[in-house]
Order: sequence, then structure tokens, then C-alpha cells
Amino acid sequence: MNELNSQPELDDIPDAVVEPRRRRTLQLVWIIPILAAIIGASLAIKSYMERGPVITITFKTGEGLEPGKTKIKYKDVQIGLVKGIAIAKDRSHVIVSAEMTKESEGLLVEDTRFWVVRARVSAGNVSGLGTLIGGAYIGVDAGVSKTPLLAFKGLDRPPTVTIDRPGRQFVLHAANIGSLDIGSPVYYRRIQVGEVIAYDLDKNGKGVTLKVFVQAPFGEYVKVNTLFWHASGIDLSLDANGVKINTESIVSILLGGISFQTMDDSVNAAPATPNSTFILFANRDEAMKRPDTVVETYVLAFKESVRGLTVGAPVDLRGVTVGEVTKINVELDPVKKEFTMPVEVQFYPERLRAYYRNKPSMAKLPDSRTLLNSIIENGFRAQLKSGSLLTGQLYVALDLFPNAPHARMNWSKNPPEFPTITASLEQLQSTLVQIAQKIEKLPLEELAGDARKAIQSLDTTLKSADKMLKQVDGAVVPEVRSALDDVRKTLDDFRKTLSGAKQVLSADAPLQHDMRETMRELSRAAQSLRGLADYLDRNPEALIRGKKEERP
Repeated sequence: MNELNSQPELDDIPDAVVEPRRRRTLQLVWIIPILAAIIGASLAIKSYMERGPVITITFKTGEGLEPGKTKIKYKDVQIGLVKGIAIAKDRSHVIVSAEMTKESEGLLVEDTRFWVVRARVSAGNVSGLGTLIGGAYIGVDAGVSKTPLLAFKGLDRPPTVTIDRPGRQFVLHAANIGSLDIGSPVYYRRIQVGEVIAYDLDKNGKGVTLKVFVQAPFGEYVKVNTLFWHASGIDLSLDANGVKINTESIVSILLGGISFQTMDDSVNAAPATPNSTFILFANRDEAMKRPDTVVETYVLAFKESVRGLTVGAPVDLRGVTVGEVTKINVELDPVKKEFTMPVEVQFYPERLRAYYRNKPSMAKLPDSRTLLNSIIENGFRAQLKSGSLLTGQLYVALDLFPNAPHARMNWSKNPPEFPTITASLEQLQSTLVQIAQKIEKLPLEELAGDARKAIQSLDTTLKSADKMLKQVDGAVVPEVRSALDDVRKTLDDFRKTLSGAKQVLSADAPLQHDMRETMRELSRAAQSLRGLADYLDRNPEALIRGKKEERP
């Protein structure tokens, strides 16, 4: 009991000894996972550091786009990849999210454009054929703005002109678009220098606005007063100038086109600034009528018919159009009881002042009144002429007629009256009418009756002459032939007698001499008889009327 309750002595308790802590050693098996974790972390950090921005592009449809496959390319170099495609809440378009590369950050600005590149066949061209094998991709046209942007609206079709293409854009206003479309060519002196890049209907619905691009260096030829007009299809017209067929090229016939030109006397005008606005005229003739800043109105009073003259017909000065017809009326003079055809025209006097414009020393140009009065004194008149025998259209011709009656401008009327002269064709027609009237006054029936009687008398005379010739041939000629036969017999008998006497008579006997004289006389008689026979043969009427007296 005592032993149980007794406590041990302190000396009997052993002292605690502190052992040093053992150092843990790294096992070899953990080295590989640690290295893999380090490499993975570095790759993740690198990937995060090189990761580009994520952008969104809206398109009307997701045709040809696939997440993880569709690439985004700039100049055929990949700069992004489509990661997802979603439909907008209003279901009007799709939203494409794409991850871009770090290097593409400078391209993501406000005016950068995106579109889907796929195979397209249009009237203008064929593009994107490479996507038939490699698949569609999203094309990029880098902008020049400094404002960054991550949300874009994609284009429905590829842009006709990229932003980095050198050239100038201009705005054209027209009443209608005609046969033009995006990609339609723009011509300068029949050389294609640009194309149509956009068009839109005006807000008031009364016209269209087009944007055209003219590539460098041809953009410098667009001046502040340059004229643009439709060059689409084939321009066929029948007017006072005849039949005209005009076209720029085969391409413009199929796709339409636009032409522009600067007037030759204003080529030194200042070049137009980009995005300048111009009017697009319906055709070249319409455009050429408009450059004149000074337009004056005159009236031409014609006495002859104006059939074939129409509003819009040209006022021509030796082949150069200096105006056009704007109105045609008819007036009755109650005093003279005559009709007058007043034709109102617009006149461009600036075209007559080219001589003065080319003389820098002549600072002041003559006014229209002084200019017209001076040339009218020299016979300057207006005349109607036929422009084409095919169409029968008339035009107003201005020219100098030195023999024209004296006339002056009537400046008291409003508009002033310009002197005219009767057309050459009208004068010829009037002359022919006067000749016809004189012919009608001749007693043609009486003259025809007298001529008929004269012909009948001549016919009777010819019949009588024919009958007389037959009588001469039947009565006189046989008698003459009988006389000639008798003479021939007598000569034969005489020749026989001479043949017998020749043996008796000598050569120098008197009888022989007498015989020679007798032979001479007979020879003369035979010649006279032969002459008589020839004369009667030529003039048988001599047997009745006798021999005609020979005139000296």
C-alpha cells in the first residue's frame, strides 16, 4: 500500500532527448510533371499574350460559313478564324464572331469592310472560282481611319474598288439609272478609265445618285465643268441630222456605261475635287447643249411651211450647232391676210465669240446686239433646210446670203425677231409653179389642132409624091430605055458600015475626016443623052414641071 502511494523520484525519470528533423528529398518521379506544368503554363501565357481581339461581323445570311473552318483573309493571308455563328434576336441577320491575330489589330478600324468571298457569276465578271475547291472565306478591305472598332457590318457583295486603289470618286445625279449597274464601265475618249461602284434612289424618289470611280491618272481629266452622259446600249436616232447610230463598245451594249468629256475651249479648267457632284445626261447631244452659260431667245418668222421641223431641232451654222428650236407657233396677220410661222429658238452667242476668246489682248467682248447687227448687215439670215431625205426632218440653218434683201433685227419685239430667208427648195418650187402657170396659159388645144392639120397635109403630100414617082418609073423610064436601044442599034450599023468602007478609004481621005467629025458629034449626042437619062433618073418630076432654074 505504501509502495503504491509512493511517487517516483525525479532522478528516476529519464531525460528527453530531442532528435533533429529529417530533410525531405525530392523524388525523381516528380520532375517530369513539374516540367510539363511549367511548359504548359508558359505556352498558355504565350498564347494569351499573342491572342488577338475578338470581333463580330453581321451578315444577312451565313451561307458558306462554318465555325472553326472559315478563314478571314487580307490579301490572301489568313488573319483570323470564325469561331461561332449565331442568329440575331430579330432573326433579320446572323452574327459571326471571329478571333483575329495580334498583327491584325491595325486593320480593325472604322472604315474596314468585310464580305464573304464565294463563286459569283454576274453580267460584269466572274469571281471567286477558287472557293469551289477551298471553300468560302471572309475577305477584308483595310480602312484608313484611326478609330478602332470591333463590331462590323458585312457587305452583301464584294466592293468594286478597294480603298488602297489609287483614283478619285465622283457623285452623279440622273433622272433614271437606265441600264447601268455596279461595275458598269466609265469611258473617256472611248477608253475605259473607271466603273460604277454604287447607286441609290434619291430620298424624294425623283432621281438616282450614282458613285463612280475613275482610276489614276485619268481622274485629273475630270474638270469642274466636265460633262457626263449615258453611253449605254446603242444610241439610234432619226432626226434632222439623219440616222445616227452611236455606241462606246461591245461591253457598254451589254452592261451599259458612262462617258465624260471636257469642252475643248475649257481644258485649262481646274480639276474636280474627289466626291464632286455632276449631272448625268441622257445622251451626248443633250450634254453638249448645256455648257453654254449665256442662252438667248429669238423668234424666226417663216412664211413657208414648217412641216418636218420639231421642237429640239438644231440651229446649225455651217455644221456647228449654235442653238435649238424650243417652240413652234402659227399666227394670222388680219391686215395682210397672211399666215406666219413664228419659230422660237434658243441661241448660244458664246459660240460665235471664239475668235475674241482666243485674243487675250481684247479684254472686252462685243455684246450680242452689236455682234448680230454687224453680221446681219452682211446677209446673215436663218433658213429652213432638210436634214435628211430619209426622215424628212427640217432644221434651222444660219448662213451668209450676200444677195439677200436688206433686213435688220427687230429688237422691239419680245423675244427679238431674227430675219429669215425663203428656203432654196421653196424658191425652186415657187419657180416651177410659175412656169407651170405660164404653160397653162398657152393655147395648147389650138396649137395641137394646127399641128395635127399640118401633119395630115404633109402625109397627103408624101402620098402624092410617091404616086408620081411610080408613074415616072412606069412611063418615062421605058421610053428612054427604048431610045437608047435605037441609038445602040444605029451605032452598030454604022460601025459595020465603017468596017466595010475602011478597006476602000485611005487614012488621009476626006471621007475619013468627015467620018471622024461625025463620030465626034455622035459621041457628044450620046453624052448629052446619057446626061439627060441621069438627070431624069434623079429628077423624074422634070418631065412634068420642067427643069428647075439654077440659082446663082
